[in-house]
Amino acid sequence: MKGFILYSDYKVIDGKEYVFLYGKLENNETFLTINHYKPYFYIKESDLNNALKIVNFEHEKNDFKNFNNEPVVKVMALLHKDIISIRERLKENNIPNYESDVKFIDRFLIDNQINSSLEIEGEHERNERIDRIYREPKLKPSDFIPDLRIVSLDIETSSDGKILYCISLYGKNYSKTFINTKETGLNAVCCKDEMEVLLKFKEEFLKYDPDILTGWNLVDFDLMYLKDKFDEYGIEFDLGRTNERVKIRKGRKFLSSSKADTPGRQVLDCLNLLMISFIKLEDYKLDSAARQILGEGKTMSGKNNHLEIDKLHKSDSKKLIIYNLNDAKLVYDIMLKTKILDLTIQRSLLTGMPLDKVNASIASLDSLYLKEAIKRKIVCPTGKYEEAEERITGGFVMESKPGIYDYVLVLDFKGLYPSIMRTFNIDPHAFTKEKTKDAITAPNKAMFRNEDGILPSILEKLVGARNKAKKEKNLLASQAIKILTNSFFGVLASPSCRFYNLDVANAITHFARYLVQLTTKKINEMGLEVIYSDTDSNFVISKAKNYEEADKIGNKIQDEINNFYKEFIKKEYKRTSHLELQFEKCFIRFLMPKLRGSEKGAKKRYAGLIEDERGKENILFTGMEAVRGDWTDAAKEFQYELLNRIFHKEEIFSFIKKFIKDIREGKLDNKLVYRKSIRKELEEYTKITPPHVKAARKLDKLESNIIEYYITEDGPEPIQKLKHKIDYEYYIKKQIKPIADSILVFFNKNFDDMTKESKQTKLFED
Repeated sequence: MKGFILYSDYKVIDGKEYVFLYGKLENNETFLTINHYKPYFYIKESDLNNALKIVNFEHEKNDFKNFNNEPVVKVMALLHKDIISIRERLKENNIPNYESDVKFIDRFLIDNQINSSLEIEGEHERNERIDRIYREPKLKPSDFIPDLRIVSLDIETSSDGKILYCISLYGKNYSKTFINTKETGLNAVCCKDEMEVLLKFKEEFLKYDPDILTGWNLVDFDLMYLKDKFDEYGIEFDLGRTNERVKIRKGRKFLSSSKADTPGRQVLDCLNLLMISFIKLEDYKLDSAARQILGEGKTMSGKNNHLEIDKLHKSDSKKLIIYNLNDAKLVYDIMLKTKILDLTIQRSLLTGMPLDKVNASIASLDSLYLKEAIKRKIVCPTGKYEEAEERITGGFVMESKPGIYDYVLVLDFKGLYPSIMRTFNIDPHAFTKEKTKDAITAPNKAMFRNEDGILPSILEKLVGARNKAKKEKNLLASQAIKILTNSFFGVLASPSCRFYNLDVANAITHFARYLVQLTTKKINEMGLEVIYSDTDSNFVISKAKNYEEADKIGNKIQDEINNFYKEFIKKEYKRTSHLELQFEKCFIRFLMPKLRGSEKGAKKRYAGLIEDERGKENILFTGMEAVRGDWTDAAKEFQYELLNRIFHKEEIFSFIKKFIKDIREGKLDNKLVYRKSIRKELEEYTKITPPHVKAARKLDKLESNIIEYYITEDGPEPIQKLKHKIDYEYYIKKQIKPIADSILVFFNKNFDDMTKESKQTKLFED
């Protein structure tokens, strides 16, 4: 029977350690597997006798070797705490160990080559909350994709938080509201008091038995509140598939997500899932997110929502039920519309990470690498987890050639860092200090054995899986693989990774710098000019007279460079090239700005006019004010329209004048709002107090980490407590003028001169 792991735990029973895996089977039943397992780590075989003199332990010889090709011995114990004790005793006596930091459950899954899907073979029994309990079953890896039951939860309370009004649950073809009211005949479960609400909610929740519990700010607000209420009435807060209490681990406010430990199921806050799935939101309120994603929002929204809810509870229970249930429904619909749970499942299947930890990139690589190492009978080092003494060298960024250009081509390497790892066998295990005839020497002088390394093999499988997913139009699987492979360099460059090695990490960036510069040289040899290079991209003036001609030139560059690398890598390194330069896009018109106050070109800042497949024009921005979160909507709108007019060679003087006039007349007030996140507790801002912090300190309480504020004649003020006039001249000077000047400089004009002139200014000849 195939299944998917939702939750894992371990327990000590009769002096032995057992792994507990909870999940969902292919027949939609729930399961629990219980397997006895001995924790272990490795030491060198040559250290065994000395180690046994220090502490007595069970051991087992094998044919595994460490990265230095030295034989190792397995050190075992019945309990994890004992294995830790042995490890520390050996460590004190300078006896090195291997893989001693691998967590107990992870170790079990790695040894069984299981990610999140498995096949279970064995007898089973049943209990009150779980359909099938397997004791000591045989487990094998599988590729089962589950259909999980989701329920969204939302609560409403009095404005002072003292009274629980109602709880709503929403799922597929399912909805329930439990309301604290004396009324009857409502479309809800009417309860005489809070205690009855809690009891009936718990009964129904366990009966519905969801795999995934979600909500909006679910743990920090809803579950935390319910936990306190359950405690107040002496009701067990056990919402899992065991009778264990839900445990809540609180994260730092606004900085890390809180966790709810619910045995047998997963608690996944929809807000957190959106963030780790790289879905950008304008702000993180449910109403805003729902309107952005679904095109609909809450049934009520505003500053005094809590007071309105108090009124509804007293006079219009029906409306309160609709409001409460709709909030739960919005979260459920967001989950479905964005497919973030499906993406999370795909990421979990790739790496074996639990659903609430799929963004743990270091642990993900750890899991994949250790599984592959076992197949090759290689043991990995224990992580040192020390601070890096030196920084990793970054990618190459060429000083740009500022100007406004026609038909600029962008060519970039597809997955450059993963491609480098595959092409040059950049692999922690393959890293060597032994100079051999076939050794691959990176530009930073790091050397690697010319073989099929562990990491390149992992990447090869993932790339193959992604190509298959693309062919089958499985966009979620493709996206999951892309996220994973792109994370590998960052992981290797982190001192928190067990494979961290400055030479290995720098080998990747040095190869990248070398390749981008070599590509620039080859393009220049073709008679074309590269005006900018950045990490994996080249920007080329095509010299084309029209879009069709530019397209042909872009494809020609792509083909010639790829053919060059195919031969070059084979000749110089005796390897197969996995480098792939892609002609990504053509800008019809393109702006490369200057550094402010300098004639030098800016880095990582540009904008260009493109045309999509349907012939629709759009302006793409990188690093410009239009895409920066710390600039107002007014500034973004001004920049977009100004560039649009310039790219189409249209008059701009009247536009600038009118835009300034509209600001001064208060017509753009709603677009002058600054939005900035609080990154730490307000009291921690001591040395420097940014404007958004000053504004935040004027609020009675923080309801979000996003602070919305104006700059007024009395400084920054939150929009909720605006007391002074907006300082329009500040916005014109600090937001509008810099944008205008960065563009007008190419026409020997500036903002001040243009705004003083009374006649229309032409930038382009008729």
